[in-house]
Amino acid sequence: MFTPNRDFRRRYDQIFRHSPLAANVFLLMSELANDRGEVRLEPSFPEAEIQRLMKARFNDPRAYQLPGGAK
Repeated sequence: MFTPNRDFRRRYDQIFRHSPLAANVFLLMSELANDRGEVRLEPSFPEAEIQRLMKARFNDPRAYQLPGGAK
């Protein structure tokens, strides 16, 4: 299970200030990555796969998603 550390939270907050949607894509990819940092998506339409996963993972993909709220 993915547990964000302080450096990850700092980076997420920085991205979130500029683009909440991009920050949540960053979070999703971090959650999907294996131990080597690799993410495997459907090869034919990776953009559609990311959209499907975003809809399944987040109720509001533009809302702050880390526990504790925005700083």
